[in-house]
Amino acid sequence: MSSSELHRVCHVSEIAEGTARGVGVGDRQLALYNIGGTFYATDDRCTHARAYLSEGFIEGDTIECPLHGGRFHIPTGQPFSPPVRVAVRAYPVQVIDEEIYVRITENEAERE
Repeated sequence: MSSSELHRVCHVSEIAEGTARGVGVGDRQLALYNIGGTFYATDDRCTHARAYLSEGFIEGDTIECPLHGGRFHIPTGQPFSPPVRVAVRAYPVQVIDEEIYVRITENEAERE
């Protein structure tokens, strides 16, 4: 059984609707998204060429990598279009008292 931990990343007012923002949790870089008032988190680096997804282009519930244009489904991290083929890791997000938290399980941290 793996343990998990909630990590506070920011206040809801710090990320505007329809935008992404890079946040750090320990030595892990995450992209945090606000899509229609719902918050999501994925690893921030594209699995194709390591560009920062938080600097990409959001359309609906997808993020387009700013380097080569590959797209990922934000809620699941699944790739939608070439050149990306490998999913980015998606993390559960909770909002508690207007603060945004990301849940990272122990075995996810060990896979790094």
